[in-house]
Amino acid sequence: MSVPDSDMLISISEVLETPISTLLGETIVEPKIDDLKVISEKLEVINLQLAQRKKTRLKIFHWCFIALCAFILIGFAVLVVLNSPYLSWDYSEPETAVIGVGFHTLEWLLVRVAPITLIGAIIGAFLTREKN
Repeated sequence: MSVPDSDMLISISEVLETPISTLLGETIVEPKIDDLKVISEKLEVINLQLAQRKKTRLKIFHWCFIALCAFILIGFAVLVVLNSPYLSWDYSEPETAVIGVGFHTLEWLLVRVAPITLIGAIIGAFLTREKN
């Protein structure tokens, strides 16, 4: 059995406007329309997964904002109930003075920063709520 010359095959395929694989007797499977359908179904599944992931992420953020609001409100309630007990302490001992300054700093930060954070958390919870 002889092997045809590759230059000759190329020139014959150009003259006949036929692929070389057809001249050699090979059959090429053309992509079917069903392949496009399979790809579109896979893309649909991926889209649904991405949408579900986004919805889950929004739900997590929503509940984190609500938890932050609750934490801030509990902190304020604790401050009201305790009524700054460190103000009546004897600060002659260094350890007591350090703890008293720590409590005062914590209270000062909570009173100054928490309202702004609470407003931000309420806005965040409102914007990430599930819309029907």
